[in-house]
Amino acid sequence: MTVRLFDSLKAAVVDLEPRVEGQIGMYVCGPTVQSAPHIGHLRSALVYDLWRRWLSARGYAVTFVRNVTDIDDKVLANASETEPWFAVAYRVELEFTAGYRALGILPPTYEPRATASIPQMLALIERLVAAGHAYAADDGSGDVYFDVRSWSRYGELTRQSPDDMEDAGDAPARAKRDPRDFALWKGAKADEPSTAQWESPWGSGRPGWHIECSAMAARYLGSAFDIHGGGLDLRFPHHENELAQSAAAGDAFARHWVHNGLVTVGGQKMSKSLGNSVFAADLLASHRPAVVRYWLGSAHYRSTIDYTPGSLDEAQAALERIEGFLARAARRIAGTRFAEPDAEAPPSLPAEFAAAMDDDLAVPQALAVLHDRVRLGNAALDDDAAASAARARAEVALMVGVLGLDSAEGDARADDPARRALATLVDRLIGDRREAREARDFATADRIRDDLAAAGIVLEDSPTATDWSIDG
Repeated sequence: MTVRLFDSLKAAVVDLEPRVEGQIGMYVCGPTVQSAPHIGHLRSALVYDLWRRWLSARGYAVTFVRNVTDIDDKVLANASETEPWFAVAYRVELEFTAGYRALGILPPTYEPRATASIPQMLALIERLVAAGHAYAADDGSGDVYFDVRSWSRYGELTRQSPDDMEDAGDAPARAKRDPRDFALWKGAKADEPSTAQWESPWGSGRPGWHIECSAMAARYLGSAFDIHGGGLDLRFPHHENELAQSAAAGDAFARHWVHNGLVTVGGQKMSKSLGNSVFAADLLASHRPAVVRYWLGSAHYRSTIDYTPGSLDEAQAALERIEGFLARAARRIAGTRFAEPDAEAPPSLPAEFAAAMDDDLAVPQALAVLHDRVRLGNAALDDDAAASAARARAEVALMVGVLGLDSAEGDARADDPARRALATLVDRLIGDRREAREARDFATADRIRDDLAAAGIVLEDSPTATDWSIDG
């Protein structure tokens, strides 16, 4: 089946049409490293990790580029005498990297920093000036602006007329031909450090935000590539401006535009003024990373998800059902001929799972298939049907791998010291109970079962083994 996605430019679900057969070039707007990442940043990164994993599973060779915006007004604003802007940028970048790693988000093929592509940005600006789509301010500021009125297609991504758009707030309007013109290059200011300035044909300065991504995308993927992704909040003005300046410079740029939904907190947008931001480090410290990954990825990627204190409880329970089945199945088929996959008939992803993922990355429907296989697998274990249980286990493991639920740090509960200690004690008691039953001391066997049940440990006997789980 053909992979389909919602293309924001076309405002429709369309077939993915790679420019080169079997290859996908994907550019995703990464963080502006001004302050610590919050759960919205994690969600966006996870969405495109899922897209990348699925496209790879479908046989595409994916070149995945996610940038780091390390020079920006906000980065400069957060600097201090003791921590210059580049130190702020690097410290925060490491915080983002730690969050990505904890969630099992695959490293990008390339992760360029904006400051490493200044020559490419200058070259792109010069092309726009030469083509009559950009102009240098006449106030001596050294600013260079994109002329939105010069590009008849401006507004095509968000389907707006320039007359209906907000003014560009990235530079003073006094030197602009139109208040909506946006900065491509910002002339040096007296209160900004010399380390944040580069030479240009228009004087010393630094790039505007939008030109950075256009230049980096073209540098690492070429002037034409397949998918441009980012959060819904970036559609305007960032992506609208990227598209306009790249197209005006003669680049085909992205064939498909993909946007993920946002994360709210208690029904409200996260903001400093409300003080309701949920930071990535706090969430990952309070929940297993695999649970966070499950929760962030379980809704459709284009939907808005709302965080409340109990939001992750259902995700934790769902993930534990999956993990519980995999562990139970592994124990029951260990040492049997079903312990290893059949080399002549290797397991494959269920067709209904693949169909859901092909359909604009419908993860909720894919998870329904996953949990259905868990139910079937547990039923097979109950019936002591080892072959069916092994097949379900293999399919579940494949789906878990595609979704990256096996890649988050700390997702193996057996690595938790408390879990290890509990398992040691429970396994010993199960052994004592087995010995009591073999000795026909049923009173002792029943007492051990009752004591474990009182502690929330449920035993499940089969002809070949006794499994245990934590009730609830």
